[in-house]
Amino acid sequence: RRCGLAAGRSYSGGGAYPSVSLTCPLPGVPKAVFAAAESRERFETRVTVLENGLRVASQNKFGQFCTVGILINSGSRHEAKFLSGISHFLEKLAFSSTAQFGSKDEILLTLEKHGGICDCQASRDTIMYAVSADARGLDTVVNLLADVTLQPRLSDEEIEMTRMAIRFELEDLNMRPDPEPLLTEMIHAAAFRDNTVGLNRFCPVENTDKIDRAVLHSYLSSYYTPDRMVLAGVGIEHEHLVECARKYLLGVEPVWGSGQSRGVDKSVAQYTGGIVKVEKDMSDVSLGPTPIPELTHIMIGLESCSFLEDDFIPFAVLNMMMGGGGSFSAGGPGKGMFTRLYLNVLNRHHWMYNATSYHHSYEDTGLLCIHASADPKQVREMVEIITREFILMAGAVGEVELERAKTQLKSMLMMNLESRPVIFEDVGRQVLATNTRKLPHELCDLISQVKPTDIKRVVTKMLHKKPAVAALGDLTDLPSYEHIQAALSSKDGRLPRLYRLFR
Repeated sequence: RRCGLAAGRSYSGGGAYPSVSLTCPLPGVPKAVFAAAESRERFETRVTVLENGLRVASQNKFGQFCTVGILINSGSRHEAKFLSGISHFLEKLAFSSTAQFGSKDEILLTLEKHGGICDCQASRDTIMYAVSADARGLDTVVNLLADVTLQPRLSDEEIEMTRMAIRFELEDLNMRPDPEPLLTEMIHAAAFRDNTVGLNRFCPVENTDKIDRAVLHSYLSSYYTPDRMVLAGVGIEHEHLVECARKYLLGVEPVWGSGQSRGVDKSVAQYTGGIVKVEKDMSDVSLGPTPIPELTHIMIGLESCSFLEDDFIPFAVLNMMMGGGGSFSAGGPGKGMFTRLYLNVLNRHHWMYNATSYHHSYEDTGLLCIHASADPKQVREMVEIITREFILMAGAVGEVELERAKTQLKSMLMMNLESRPVIFEDVGRQVLATNTRKLPHELCDLISQVKPTDIKRVVTKMLHKKPAVAALGDLTDLPSYEHIQAALSSKDGRLPRLYRLFR
């Protein structure tokens, strides 16, 4: 084969074009210089602890933009001594007026100069203020983040607007065709009754008028302290981030002062098990002209483990092995069509609209649960099928299905970590919990080491606990909690015994 521009090829369009080789260098073109990783160390997460206890963590990533934010060890689980719903209020009040910025519009205009966007998310154990912007605006971004977290004005007008927004969100939550957020709240309330991660993540309606600036300042003085914070950044130089942290977050007096706080709640999650039921008419939840069928939704869960424990990885593989989804999900093996909830449940029972596995994990506990949806007349059989799947987890694990689950988990992990905001959250959360970060290749190695015996061990431990059950919709045919608990205690998974229990 000849290289260069000498040869020609005739195309159907009638013109003759030179045949350009894909393997030979073009004549007269300078030799290309390709970017290469200098060393693995350059891309490891670096952590610096400042004098006031604030941790600064950074991860290098190629690109013009960066994601920087402050993560705080604060959330609905810490509200035992306070009014429930404070974290929900703080999430809605984020990036409002501060000591330096007169309004939210002024903050957005400042970020706009650097092509920036901002967001705040509150979960059960963490509240996260984040900004994505041009890396050259890092100084402005850290200054803004420091002001938003430590110097919010919390004006009466802003608090009143937040009350209205929360009331609207609570109404919307109850009207939504997709009940998953509501079921997630209910399953946590059932699993950890009246403690830590079982406390309500959303502000109860009766508390919206009770939360004011004084209540918020009392909470902030306890939880918004430097030793409970991580300033995390992706796509910036570590030294520059530390320099900005020293400039704007060291020795700063917060707007609520440094007076006596009510103390930090250090309670450890207590798994209780139990049932939370909400009778609700689901016959008219359609948003459009095509009616959504009336469904009853069930979620059954068992305690798993903390993300700090070694068993967290086997539980993550087990969750991937169970998989599942909706009856109208599309895709092939890579989309989870060979997971157990597809093969054993959705493929065999055409009347099931949904069967999905979820794994929630926290610093001191975890919850593995299965969400299922079906017509109200088939609730009893649906519960029987889901409890059977829990029992069968303790049976034999095929080598092929285990390898497929491990490969899918690694694939999902690596695909998610292509996104800069996801890397930011991963860095922040890991450093907040452990002061360090496991890199993706380390996690992949741990996933590869999971064996069938590991899956069987964690399932056996899990099945010794009482179940947590959340039920929403027409619950006329729902089996009693005692029947569900008795079915799950059947370790051998024999179907005749299950049938006797449910009929």
